[in-house]
Amino acid sequence: MNKRKFLRYSFLSTVTALTAPSVTAMAKRHAKKGKKPVVISTWNHGGPANEAAWPILADGGRALDAVEAGARVPEADPQVTSVGYGGFPDRDGVVTLDACIMDEKQNCGSVAFLQGIKHPISVARKVMEETPHVMLVGEGAQRFAVEQGFEIENLLTPRAEAAWREWKQESYYQPVINIENHDTIGILALDQDGHLSGACTTSGAAFKMHGRVGDSPIIGAGLYVDNEVGAATATGMGELMIKTVGCHQVVELMRHGYTPEEACREAIERIARKLGDYKQFQVGFLALDKAGNYGAHCIHPGFHYAVRDVLGAQRISSKSKLE
Repeated sequence: MNKRKFLRYSFLSTVTALTAPSVTAMAKRHAKKGKKPVVISTWNHGGPANEAAWPILADGGRALDAVEAGARVPEADPQVTSVGYGGFPDRDGVVTLDACIMDEKQNCGSVAFLQGIKHPISVARKVMEETPHVMLVGEGAQRFAVEQGFEIENLLTPRAEAAWREWKQESYYQPVINIENHDTIGILALDQDGHLSGACTTSGAAFKMHGRVGDSPIIGAGLYVDNEVGAATATGMGELMIKTVGCHQVVELMRHGYTPEEACREAIERIARKLGDYKQFQVGFLALDKAGNYGAHCIHPGFHYAVRDVLGAQRISSKSKLE
């Protein structure tokens, strides 16, 4: 390259660098006026979860503490058949749990294929805070939980066992759209200091193969938090979120100026374009940005989420791909 060309390219590069806005600046400029604190979470069990999280946020507490407290509510509820105690077992009759948690500093912890521990979300937080690792699984996760003071319990309720025995008569596994046999609770919060955190916990797909792990404990698939931009969580059939790293995708779309609802919709559109079997499954995303704006989108109708902010509690039905 001669001197004249070198100077010309150097000049153009400098102009581009000075005039092109950063993606973070674009996201900030695009954000509407939101509210904080705010907590949002998926499905009917999101309401009680939000109510457990809200006092922490209203008192000026940390979003991380709020999402953990919220997630523990459905984990301990035997009437919730897709999370924690009361969750439907795998095809061998074993309840196996997955969960992850992520804070505003990009710290995260996760457990998968955990058995006999009622609160996997709290074990995931211990992994984040007490170990140099992100994920522990199976027997190792259980051993770590016991070392941290958690008790091993029988998580198979009579209701869940009866459902499993009925399923065994046919032994045919096919997830059914809008039947809550494969749903998580994902919960996202923005605290008064403007910090984001998220949590996701599930018993996974009912009657799944023994050893199957879905998206819920996988950072980037079932949950992702970037404190510069926003946070996202997912619900539905986890394999589709894993294949597309869905929640990371939603957050990156918000970074580039999409609203939370627009980002969720675009992530759904990508699944629909890339994965031909998407119509068989329930798949939805829920997102919260740095300004306190939130939104969701789902492949099929029927997905809803719960919100709690300074104006009170509300339940919102998301838009769907097929509407």
